[in-house]
Amino acid sequence: MPIDVSAERVIPLPPGRVAAYAMDWRHDADWTQGIREATLSRESDGGGFGVGAEVTRTAYFLGKRIDYVLRVAAHEPGRLLDMMSVAGPMPMHITYTFGPHPDGTLARIRVQGDPSRYYRLASPLMARKVRSSLGKDLRDLERRLRAQR
Repeated sequence: MPIDVSAERVIPLPPGRVAAYAMDWRHDADWTQGIREATLSRESDGGGFGVGAEVTRTAYFLGKRIDYVLRVAAHEPGRLLDMMSVAGPMPMHITYTFGPHPDGTLARIRVQGDPSRYYRLASPLMARKVRSSLGKDLRDLERRLRAQR
């Protein structure tokens, strides 16, 4: 059973500041649940981070170590980061969006995937866990940014 889970939060800070921090792979382990390490394993064709770049993440989910590689499919600095898995235990598509809101920034994360190959029996539990993690991610993103003031 495929999962399609999203979460959003209004963060009372300017969109450019929120997006710049959240879209920088070097901060992944600081605010994203379960991620212990993230490395830029392939630069974009133009160099650095952008479309075509790949980030390797090491995470722990349901007590199991998971190593996966995400390739940047779309990158609009300050607004959108769209990544798809190219290696890992399950196909995954993660989209981060940031936009202006009267109270600051509307930050959204959407995760789509098909855990049936490896986690078939745990799929309903996995969707609930991902939803909970995304909410915590956005909360921790806000906390991290407020602490930097």
